[in-house]
Amino acid sequence: MTTQTIVFHDARVLDPGNGVDRVGDLLVRDGHIVHADPADADGALHIDCHGLVLAPAFIDLHCHLREPGYETKETIASGTAAAAAGGFGTVCCMPNTDPAIDSVEHLGVLRRRLSGSARVRVLPIAAVTLGRKGATTVDFRALAGRGVVGFSDDGDYVGSADVMRGALEACRPLGLPVIDHAQDGGMVAGGVMHEGEVSRRLGLPGMPAAAEDVAVERDIALARLTGGHVHIAHITTAAAVDMVKRARDGGVRVTAEGTPHHMMLTDADAMSRGSDGAARFNALAKVNPPLRTAGDAAAVVRGLADGTVDAIATDHAPHAAADKAGSPDRVAFGISGFETALAVMLTLSEQGPLTLTQIVRCLTAGPAAVLGRNAPAFGLLPGRPAELVLFDAETRWTVEGAKFVSMGKNSAFEGRRLRGRVLATYVNGCCVYCSGDLASRCTGGALSVSQPASSGLLQPHPNAE
Repeated sequence: MTTQTIVFHDARVLDPGNGVDRVGDLLVRDGHIVHADPADADGALHIDCHGLVLAPAFIDLHCHLREPGYETKETIASGTAAAAAGGFGTVCCMPNTDPAIDSVEHLGVLRRRLSGSARVRVLPIAAVTLGRKGATTVDFRALAGRGVVGFSDDGDYVGSADVMRGALEACRPLGLPVIDHAQDGGMVAGGVMHEGEVSRRLGLPGMPAAAEDVAVERDIALARLTGGHVHIAHITTAAAVDMVKRARDGGVRVTAEGTPHHMMLTDADAMSRGSDGAARFNALAKVNPPLRTAGDAAAVVRGLADGTVDAIATDHAPHAAADKAGSPDRVAFGISGFETALAVMLTLSEQGPLTLTQIVRCLTAGPAAVLGRNAPAFGLLPGRPAELVLFDAETRWTVEGAKFVSMGKNSAFEGRRLRGRVLATYVNGCCVYCSGDLASRCTGGALSVSQPASSGLLQPHPNAE
């Protein structure tokens, strides 16, 4: 691990979680943010940040790194490098791997791989049930003691209310959330996209919004009953956002996340037209839960703006090209999301009601609050390890999946013109990503990219045994 003395000059330093919003300089020395006069930083690298934003490194509550078991789609090395390119310093990986992360033994395998390959901090999420089969629950206490930050059968709904109740009761004293893929499995079985006018036009089986609504309603009721913390993953419907708001106002421990693709795209984006003018299914827009209506997407955006939806999460789901080819029923669900997340949200903000400050909050303080004591220490405050992202909020670029750092080139934003791009990411005092576009702003040297020490990325759980 190598560190440099860096002076970021004339940046907009934006840290909503700590009440910081100023234009000025920030000095990083020995991997830490320090109070010092930049003029005293002899031998430092100086970066002209005029017009740029400096914020805490982003936290992603929901991603798929695919390892172990699906390394043809993504690896820990490639996935965390893509996360760094997207400005993420911490990501929470879902357990639908092979084998599923449903035991201390399987968690150990994942942790050993992380220690050798991760470029950013990775916080593991374990399964709710063995094999994610929805029947027998995992050993919550043992897994919590080994550092998992939540439990989820993501990709599948916990269909049994009794099993879900037991999970919420078991996780309450551990202070950990049960993360809910809230979509009734029986109602969406065989579905390809949102059930509505577009699915009927294409003649494809649909996945009704009601499948999410009934699942959210049930699990809010169970959280109310148990006092447990339920977190609604990738919320997509206006009714579900309203249920979360009313439940929270009533004292229920419920949080939620929204994804950039569910806020910018709609079910109309799942339809394309061929050269013959015929309507076709757009496989790149196949996600689970599906893209909904414009009204639903707008409701999720409003939920972020008013604080009902706590966090922006990518649900980064990379696939090999072959996984996204074939008939609609055989194409895999998922979008590669790390490298477009910030730009999608900044582009959305042009239409309102989101502000830059709200977007940064929902990428930093919001997800940190969901994680609670398991969140990394973050913030642009003196004495803290440098965990930051430098980005240009105004530059525009065209999405080309082929240029992604991720092995997953599958983006429903392919060919779209977006606003905002990450220029550098710091994790645990080390620069883990630097765009070539930053070179012209540097004097006194070049920003060097290095691998953080794994000891700084795999912090023990506070309750570790």
